[in-house]
Amino acid sequence: MMYKLNHIHMKSNNPMKTATWWVDNFGFEIVDDSTRATGDRFVKCRSANGIPVNISGPLDGQILVESDSGPNLGLEHFGFDVKDIDAELERLEAVGAPLVDGPNELPDGTRFCWVAAPDNVRVELIQWPS
Repeated sequence: MMYKLNHIHMKSNNPMKTATWWVDNFGFEIVDDSTRATGDRFVKCRSANGIPVNISGPLDGQILVESDSGPNLGLEHFGFDVKDIDAELERLEAVGAPLVDGPNELPDGTRFCWVAAPDNVRVELIQWPS
């Protein structure tokens, strides 16, 4: 059986602020903003290439613990292709997404690194050789 990725879901203590950051910095689109019966704000987004990304807050009475932007068990990171990794690093640093690892370069010229997005979401940037 073949499976199709349905969505990615992130948690945030401020879902709209987080969603707006992804809109402003990675071209996401907000397609819905509601509060579910469980008390959590639920912001539905779509990535620039159409992948659904949901960002929700804590359920009523739930406390979300801080994570870190290092390698983690479970969902490790999002990956984005970029044309100019150095320009992207400069741009993202200016909007509060600091470099946490790299940039590294493979023998074929592929360059990659990781930055910390809001809520310490680990994001990989990949620049393919020209």
